[in-house]
Amino acid sequence: MTLFSKIIAGEIPSYKIAENEKFYAFLDIFPAMTGHTLVVPKTEVDRIFDLSEDYLKEILVFAQPIAQAIQKAFDYNRVNILTIGFEVPHAHIHLLPMNGMQDMHTLTGKHKADDDVLKNVQQKILQQL
Repeated sequence: MTLFSKIIAGEIPSYKIAENEKFYAFLDIFPAMTGHTLVVPKTEVDRIFDLSEDYLKEILVFAQPIAQAIQKAFDYNRVNILTIGFEVPHAHIHLLPMNGMQDMHTLTGKHKADDDVLKNVQQKILQQL
């Protein structure tokens, strides 16, 4: 069972943003930017392009209102999708808020966020959903 499967099962706490029968979205506890959210399929597959065609289509539809809520809550220029996938062997996408290319460097210098900060970010996003 992967780390993400344990989060989805509730064995590890998370700052949940949204969930349905196929996907689970939660805040990255090592955010590159405020509002950095992970969207994870509930099925365990290591690589994003090993997901079925239906899952690939549906993950974007599931992520769309979350990305829009992040953008409204924090007034970023845009929310981008990244599929890095080296840290956890479970397919996922990063919803990464950014104001410009200069924000790309934030991916390498991430630090664990304080629980109170994460709770506040979670509430701001949820208010926009």
